[in-house]
Amino acid sequence: MKNLKKIKGDASFREFYRKKSKNANSIIILAKKEKFKNLIIYEAINRILNENKILAPKLFKENYKKNCIEIQDFGDDTIFKILRKKKVNKFLYFKKIIDLLIRIQLIKNKNIKNLKNKIYYIPKYNEKILIDEANVFRKWYAEENLKNSKKKIFTKKFNKIIKKLVLKLQLKNDVFVHRDFHVSNLMLVQDEIGVIDSQDALIGNRAYDLASLIDDVRFKTSKSFKKKVYNYYLKKQKNLIKNKFKNDFEILSVLRNLKIIGIFTRLSLRDGKKKYIKLIPYTWELINMRIKENEVFIDLKSLLSQNFEKKIK
Repeated sequence: MKNLKKIKGDASFREFYRKKSKNANSIIILAKKEKFKNLIIYEAINRILNENKILAPKLFKENYKKNCIEIQDFGDDTIFKILRKKKVNKFLYFKKIIDLLIRIQLIKNKNIKNLKNKIYYIPKYNEKILIDEANVFRKWYAEENLKNSKKKIFTKKFNKIIKKLVLKLQLKNDVFVHRDFHVSNLMLVQDEIGVIDSQDALIGNRAYDLASLIDDVRFKTSKSFKKKVYNYYLKKQKNLIKNKFKNDFEILSVLRNLKIIGIFTRLSLRDGKKKYIKLIPYTWELINMRIKENEVFIDLKSLLSQNFEKKIK
């Protein structure tokens, strides 16, 4: 079709097309793989967000049989793109993002009717999911970068350490977690911030989305800037037990970034998406920064420095 133009995709199996029309443009999402998650769950989560006055793309049409949905077009202005401009007040944008995150965390409804008129329940972000995610690091990055003689012992120790870390989390799994909440998945839409890429949402720990925003592997910020954003969130949340929150924030940041190194390795080796490899060194920097600050990571730091000595100092 002449009025369809393929646009830049992401790390998923989806393809995106912009449909031009006289009234308003729209986006066609095509998903032949992981179709239920990428179409039905994505639209259901967007519906929950919109019901709670959080800006997310609305559904225009669906053709699930042909693997596609048509949704609202938020344009091309990701917050990531805006923040890369030199004269932008970054902290001002981050304050707006934190305010948005707090509104998201107030969402109470955990289920919604999906586009097939069936109820979709948002699952809990349980211990098994966190452990499985961290193991993506072991299965892909460690498997690719360790000698065969080291793999078995590394696997045994890594699994034990990750389970211990997950058990040390102290906050409840009781808030809406976007799960990929960072500036590349936030859009500026007529002075309002819209949320995209929300199909992985779960009900989990309130520190998780803040960790993915502050320790974002795609967008480098200084340690002092990270602290400033973190403190702004704390100031807005009067009832937080600060030491418990800090503990969970740091554990979840490290677990998430181990998972990301594994995912980026998998994208390169399995899917031929090599561009993500260049983000791995900064991801290691973020892990390094967090494991230095908390004794809870003593065993993990020892294991990683023994096996990836150039990455952990």
